Order: sequence, then structure tokens, then C-alpha cells
Amino acid sequence: MKEPVSILIADDHKLIRDTWSFLLNADTRFQVVADTGNPYEAIQFAGDLEPDVVLMDINMTPIDGFETTRQIQERVPATKIIAITMFSQPAIAKKMMKQGASGYVTKQSSKEEMIRAITEVMEGHKYVCEDIRNLLAEQLLNTSNEPSLNKLSDRELEIVVLIKKGLSSKEIAENLQITTKTVEVHRYNILKKLNLRNTAELVNLASQSGY
Repeated sequence: MKEPVSILIADDHKLIRDTWSFLLNADTRFQVVADTGNPYEAIQFAGDLEPDVVLMDINMTPIDGFETTRQIQERVPATKIIAITMFSQPAIAKKMMKQGASGYVTKQSSKEEMIRAITEVMEGHKYVCEDIRNLLAEQLLNTSNEPSLNKLSDRELEIVVLIKKGLSSKEIAENLQITTKTVEVHRYNILKKLNLRNTAELVNLASQSGY
């Protein structure tokens, strides 16, 4: 592993950025070269500085961590991206990996696990935190028919998030640039996959799942 590893932190909470910077800069193996709460700045910094690693929050605006990751990987393919997020859903981790992330760590993970993630991706490996691995193991061992959002596609997950925000089918269609009829089909399929009776049950499940 090259030393020190240069790191860009992208998170919309300044306290988190300051904390990560302090913890990582205290270790001679790492050097935080920049931090920002703006995804467009993150893309610009990544292109200009070409850091070894970007610690990427998923829940940013006006574009989220998925799109920011995609654009950074497009501009700087050699940079490794590790998602650091509150979401402990395997489906979210899978979607982030599809966008080009090399690692996924939740904000409940320890400092040691974050450092392990950085070390692993710098050695060319993929890293998924223990929280996600445990959930995946539970899913493999669980033979019940309890509803799980991990059964949904990426598009269906996007629609669930927008439904939980209170958007109508028309508003969701405009947001995702698809037809209202397509949204209605997705809504029907989501309820069928999860064996739910109505939108209220779906919103309740999304809340329980941490969305």
C-alpha cells in the first residue's frame, strides 16, 4: 500500500468531515487532501487532486452519492471510492458497487473497520463491512416469507424512497422522467413482491428498514 494514502472526504455534515480528517491525519499512513459537503466540488476535487481514495456519503444533494461516484469513476478511474453511509441495506450496497465503489462501510462501523476498508481497497480488493455481511448471512439462512426491500430492483427502490417522501405517481414520474403508467406498474409490482396490501404498509416497512 502506498504511503501516505491521499484521501478526499465527501460528506454534507461538517462535523463528520472534521472527525474523519482528525482520525485519519493522526495516522501517518493517511493524508486527507481535501473535504467537501458539495458533490459537484467532490467531482472537481477528485479530478484535480486524483486522490487514492474518496470517502463518499450517499445521502448528499443536489446529486446523491451514487451519481457522484459514477462521475468520479468516469473522470478518475484509478481512484478508489468507499461509501460511508447510514444505510445498512445490502441492496443499497449493491447499487453503490454497481456505480463503481470499491468499498461500503456504515456509519455504525468502527474506526478500525474504516481503516481496514481503506487498506483493502488500496490492495485491489473489494470491502463490505461486517454489518452488511451479517445481514446477507441472515438472508441466506432466513427461509421465512417476511417482506424485505432487498427483493426490489434499483428502480423499485428509487420509487419506494419517493413514495415515502409523499410524492404522487405523477410527481414520481416527473422526477424519474418516466410515464405515470410505468410508475403505477412499478407500484403494483412492489406491493406484489413484498406481499403488502397498500402504500401505508409499504411506507411502514421502508421506515423500519432505515430508508
